[in-house]
Amino acid sequence: MIGVDMQNSLLAKYSGSVPRYTSYPTAPHFHGDVQCGKYAQWLSELGSQHDLSLYVHIPYCDRLCWFCACHTKHTLKYEPIETYLVSLKKEIAKVGSLVSRGAKVSALHFGGGSPTMLRPHDLVDLMKAFRAAFDFRNDAEISVEMDPNDLDEARYDALAAIGMTRASLGVQDFNPKVQKTINRVQTFEQTKSVVDAVRGRGVHSVNCDILYGLPYQTMATLEATVNDIVSLSPDRIALFGYAHVPWMKKHQTMIPEEALPDVEARFAQMTQAADMLVEAGYEPIGIDHFAKPDDRLAVAARQGRLRRNFQGYTDDTAEALIGFGASSIGQLPQGYVQNMPATGEYQRMADAEGLAVVRGIELSDDDRLRAHVIEEIMCRFAFSFETVREGFPRLGETVIAEARQYAASNPDAICEIVGEEFRLTEAGKPFARSVAAVFDSYLATGKGRHSIAV
Repeated sequence: MIGVDMQNSLLAKYSGSVPRYTSYPTAPHFHGDVQCGKYAQWLSELGSQHDLSLYVHIPYCDRLCWFCACHTKHTLKYEPIETYLVSLKKEIAKVGSLVSRGAKVSALHFGGGSPTMLRPHDLVDLMKAFRAAFDFRNDAEISVEMDPNDLDEARYDALAAIGMTRASLGVQDFNPKVQKTINRVQTFEQTKSVVDAVRGRGVHSVNCDILYGLPYQTMATLEATVNDIVSLSPDRIALFGYAHVPWMKKHQTMIPEEALPDVEARFAQMTQAADMLVEAGYEPIGIDHFAKPDDRLAVAARQGRLRRNFQGYTDDTAEALIGFGASSIGQLPQGYVQNMPATGEYQRMADAEGLAVVRGIELSDDDRLRAHVIEEIMCRFAFSFETVREGFPRLGETVIAEARQYAASNPDAICEIVGEEFRLTEAGKPFARSVAAVFDSYLATGKGRHSIAV
């Protein structure tokens, strides 16, 4: 057990601003040399042996949550969504024409924004566009991010019609004062009604998101929220730290900074919530996820198959993650791509040529090596020297030497070398992002600003 003084000393050293490492290299290092032409070439190189994972971004909300750092915009009119969907379907058709028809889709994720803002017939038509352009596996996961304030019986029926298998609900905190301050009013009763409705329509997996580090949030409010969430018995729970980035998301200036907990309070909140979830029978997954022992994510973690991408932790083994819609990011064997973030410009590009990529990065061998090491640290809190040598015989020894040097020179014992493996200690696991950053060769360039690591 680490003493309070020691824990606070570690927090002071290792809770600085670092990436979340949902990719490597991270998005601030994407550049304009990768655009539509390069993307089209990469797509055409995906063969029938490749599995595909698809992500579609709906960048609209009927209310703007002030804590949100997603690419989205507030609208009370449906017309902008209708025109957006026309362009989106053109992109879907174009990408489908470039990818080998033999490639199979293993997962499709509807994200946002608020995908549940779509009218029922539009949601069904969008799914038809995907099925017309791609071949789906019979057991493909169809997951949808849901806002309880959008939902009604017709939308529930539409979600069932598209074959939704996983529902994801953002809760954040049920305390009324916290909710009012972040402009996200959502009662426990509303949330429970959604969980009951989707399960009643055969959805086998429900995920709930909880945030700590919110304004006016206390240990007591967070404890009450965790107890409420556990009572719903979700299959997965994500416990995220609120990322306060007002320089990037201006609406976050609506949140009073004096009401935000400091780093020590954030860490205490995170620890309390995590302990409660483990006590309730959930298995910890990586740095911020929890799952029931029989959930696919928990099974993948125990078997060493856990992966990390732009959607967080996943058991998806697809070789390519293809993003659709404004600002969406794709991850292909050759590198990363990102679509135009501005909705109007995205629509203009998609309407003109079917693609809207404006930046990305082609992976070097060093990028692939460091991406492997960072993903292993984020997923397993360790990486194997033997695996590095086998996968990267020419460059592997460089990173192994860096690992040995860092472990030997680290006076706080947050990591260690055990045999032929680099491992984080129990004291170091909360600071996995900071340890992963040691192997990030781009971070020193100073591009991009990031949220704190705890």
